[in-house]
Amino acid sequence: MSARELTVLTDVSMITCVVQRSKADGVVKAAQDAGAQGATIYYGIGSGVRERLGLLGLAIDVEKEIITTLVADDQVDRIFERMYFAAELDVPGAGIIYITKLEKAATFIPKEVVDRIMEQSA
Repeated sequence: MSARELTVLTDVSMITCVVQRSKADGVVKAAQDAGAQGATIYYGIGSGVRERLGLLGLAIDVEKEIITTLVADDQVDRIFERMYFAAELDVPGAGIIYITKLEKAATFIPKEVVDRIMEQSA
């Protein structure tokens, strides 16, 4: 039996984007086109003054889609910007996007990829 290894990533950030219903697929596509490897979409219900009053007295849909993606720190700005515009967050009440710096992350990474990264950093 082979020894198990743990590869810890320390240059990783999580981008979280909360958008109106039905926007998530386009936001994920934009993130992947910019270099993200994947994303997780889950659903929530928002609350607050905007949802009760709405813009100009119209009701705002309280159902939200939340997208999270983990990206390397050297890609985070590019992916963040693409997600922002794909989600149309430059429109009032459209949602929010933010970055959380992760202290550690771990997942399976093929040995060839780890070796290539180690060569590049040397």
